Amino acid sequence: MPDPDVVIVGAGAAGLSLAYHLCAPGGAVPLSVVLVDAPPGPLRAPPRTWCFWEPPGGPYDSALAASWPQLRVRAADGAATVARSSPFRYKMLRSDAFEALVGHRLSAAGAFRRIEATVTAVRDAPDGGGEVLAHDARGEPVVVRGRHVFDSRPPRRLPPARTTLLQHFMGWFVRTERPVFDPTTADLMDFRTPQPARGLSFGYVLPLDPHTALVEYTEFSPAPLETGGYLNALHHYTQEVLELGEFRVTAQERGIIPMTDGPSRTARAVRCTASARPEARPVPPPATPSRPCSGRAGPSPPGCAPDGRRACRHRTEPGRARWTRSCCGRWTAAGWTAPTSSPASSAVFPPSGCSASSTAARRSTRTC
Repeated sequence: MPDPDVVIVGAGAAGLSLAYHLCAPGGAVPLSVVLVDAPPGPLRAPPRTWCFWEPPGGPYDSALAASWPQLRVRAADGAATVARSSPFRYKMLRSDAFEALVGHRLSAAGAFRRIEATVTAVRDAPDGGGEVLAHDARGEPVVVRGRHVFDSRPPRRLPPARTTLLQHFMGWFVRTERPVFDPTTADLMDFRTPQPARGLSFGYVLPLDPHTALVEYTEFSPAPLETGGYLNALHHYTQEVLELGEFRVTAQERGIIPMTDGPSRTARAVRCTASARPEARPVPPPATPSRPCSGRAGPSPPGCAPDGRRACRHRTEPGRARWTRSCCGRWTAAGWTAPTSSPASSAVFPPSGCSASSTAARRSTRTC
């Protein structure tokens, strides 16, 4: 097979959304795309959840788990700020539904190929383009070269930076005995949680129906909690703050997202997708009812992925493509590891950068 136009490393939100848009039907010049995905095992993420801002009628709408036209933020004293997000909606997408939607398109793309291999290095090729070094399930070496290479793997170590924070969280999908949730309203930040000595915390509630919701406890601070700390915080939030009464936990998520202003380094023909470039975001004070940047993320909205498609179709430098960050991995004190719980993350972003209330953070690529 000739070298493809594009090689994508990783089949998480960033890699799959890039492949989805690059393989869109009807293009004047079809692109050849190879997706290199880890074989089943610890490097492949379990089912997880993303959320994002987008107007109705987006490309993933048929796979959405829910969406909300109304948003709410609660201050520490319980005062609520409620607003409609028109023309945008806040949408929830589960990874299994997203992968099925993308897989349907990719299966019909004649110039697409998927390889299962564990990638060990991504670099410039000696004769131009990029080169992916890997080995398959039998340990045999695999080398894939392409005109452009997009690497969605998070770095093993955070780069040196002026600022390094962690956004860490645990969430439950709960099913209550009585109807307690408003399916039209998402609680993005609820500051009626005990605040840590350093940083801040808040609750996060995404109702799916009157009995079902994703409820999370989130902190911005220098270090994550032990498991017991998250469980205590969730018990307090669900019982003392939300007063949910009796409920069942049907699924659990837990994650750690690095937030740093350290630079990302790539080769000439190799570009990181946003999941590989953690950046710091302004941290809001607990009583601020506006929506500053949160550092959360998800799959690329339509406003971002076509930029990468145009860059490849016109054979421009891949570095000109703009990429929305995705939450494809988790950080521990020893570095990045694949998530071990399910779902792995829920996330927030507007389709074209930061919101008007986040002027100071417009240059960053995390989400607001």
